[in-house]
Order: sequence, then structure tokens, then C-alpha cells
Amino acid sequence: MDVPTGYAEWLTELKLRVQGARQRAATAVNRELVSLYWQIGRDILARQAKQGWGAKVIERLAHDLRTAFPEMKGFSRANLMYMRAFAEAWPDEEIVQQAVGHLPWGHNLVLLSKLKTTQLRLVYAQRAIEQGWSRNALNIHIETRLLEREGKAVTNFSTRLPAPRSDLALQALKDPYVFDFLGIGQEAGEREIEVALVEHISRFLLELGAGFAYVGRQVPIEVGGDDFFIDLLFYHLKLHCYVVIELKAGAFKPEHAGQLSFYLTAVDAQLKSDQDASTIGLLLCKTKNRVVAEYALRDSAKPIGIAEYQLVESLPKELQTNLPTIEQIEQELVRYQDKGEDA
Repeated sequence: MDVPTGYAEWLTELKLRVQGARQRAATAVNRELVSLYWQIGRDILARQAKQGWGAKVIERLAHDLRTAFPEMKGFSRANLMYMRAFAEAWPDEEIVQQAVGHLPWGHNLVLLSKLKTTQLRLVYAQRAIEQGWSRNALNIHIETRLLEREGKAVTNFSTRLPAPRSDLALQALKDPYVFDFLGIGQEAGEREIEVALVEHISRFLLELGAGFAYVGRQVPIEVGGDDFFIDLLFYHLKLHCYVVIELKAGAFKPEHAGQLSFYLTAVDAQLKSDQDASTIGLLLCKTKNRVVAEYALRDSAKPIGIAEYQLVESLPKELQTNLPTIEQIEQELVRYQDKGEDA
């Protein structure tokens, strides 16, 4: 059968519609499920407060709900305990509807088990929604304290970049950067770190944060007949500019800022297009004296950030595996809840 003119384009459009409808349906189902779990948890809390319900009643409720709804897997005793903790953590139903209700239940398990304060849970939940973090990515960012490190680098952005771009650029950097995925020793040299970062580029991009796109390593730049090589070159999709990253295996020295400033000038002259914003530099060093770094950047004409990096040779055993399963997190919570009931 001959394909009519325009059929392929129409089919592509229909596929996109179907995918969009499926995603919206899945999102709606998830919101309803999380809302249901919150309501069950709220009722358990209320009845425990008024009638003194104990663990045996929860076990009976789990049995009866599983019997009534055998096709649903969320009515284990452990998950009912988690529903109670969920409602206790979020007493305001509006927050559930507008924030954490947009996250899958597994994400909420991670938030409850890994974070102790409401404020931290909320900011991580909002970022997970904004950037579409997987459960594994959420767990990694919590373990490495991503949001607590954001905007902590020493920079001169406030005087070298216009607002609000200066604030956006500052938030794009953090201090320190944690490289717990390289498998190299603490005394690794600059080139060794570069190679390892490129070999683990997906995890490196995850640590850098949203918006970074990898361009190249040891990127050659010719200036006046002399060859120079940029350690790592990225492009930031939100800031619309190149980002030059230089690695220093030792302590920060003022001359490092001068070298990085030279590279920024070269990139602006040779790679930057009229549509691109001014190139930003990030100097990653093993240690830095914050006052020395601030002095080094005070009169620099180029926008530069200075941050430390941490090489982690081996993670604790409990962090060496992938994200724990929901069942493991549930068991951990149940033990915590049982201790509270016994107290």
C-alpha cells in the first residue's frame, strides 16, 4: 500500500500525542495513589491518638486490605507504617497536592528515610520535580548533600556578570565537588583525574548539575602561534555560555586565576558566537584559602569561580551498592517506628 503524502509526519505527531497522554495519565494515577496513602496515614495517626491503636491493629489492617485488594501491592504492614510517617511528615494536605504528590512513592520513601527536616525534604522534592531526577539520582544527590553545597564557590560573578545571570551562574556552581565515583587515590594527578572524569562523564555531569553539556578534554587553543590546552570544556544550556574547567591537584595559587582568565579570553575570541554569553571559568583545586581566592578574583576582569574537589577512594559499605530497595527502606522505617512504640 502506498503511503499518502504527509502520513509519516501525521504518524509522528500521533505518537507524540499518545506518549503525552500516557505520561499525563501515569502522573494523574501517581498523584491519586500518593494522596490515598497520605489519607490512610492521616487516619492511622488520628485513630492511634484517640483510640490508642498499636502495632497489632496495623497488622490486622494490612491483612484485611490485602484480602480486599489482592491486586494491589502497597498494603503491607511496612508500607502502612510508612503512610503514617508520610502523613506525620506532611500534615498540610496542600503540600502533598502541590509538591511531594507529584513524586512517585519510591521518591517519597527516599526523602523520608534520608532527610530529617521538613525544609530539606521540601527543597529536594521541588528540585527532583523540576529536573526530573530518578530515584537513584535523588538518592545520590542527598548522599552527597548537593543542595547544601550549591552556590558556595568563591566567585566574582556579582561584579562581572549582570543580574539575574550572576545569581544563576552562582547557583550553577558548588563547593566542594564530590568525586566519589572515580576509583582513584587521594594523590591522583591532574591528568589522571581528567581521564577518570571523562570515563565517568555521566556521573560527572550529574555532579556538575543540570544544564552542563560536555564539549571536550584537553581542547586545543592556538594563540599567537603557541598551542594551549583547556583541561575540560563544557557548554551550559541555561546560561548559554561555554564553561572552562581547570583542575589543580594541589592548593589554589593566585597565578591559577590568571591562567584561567587567559583561557576564557581565548574561548571568547575563538569559540564564542554572537548568540553566546561570556565564557565562565571554574577552577577546581584540592584545597584553597578562601581569603586568598577572594583576593585573586577581586580585580579579575573575567567571571571565575573557585571550588574544592574531594576524591573519595572508597565509600562506606552501605553506600557501595546501588540505591536500596523500597523493601529495605520500609524495613528500616518499621524498626524505627517499632522503637518509638516501645518507648
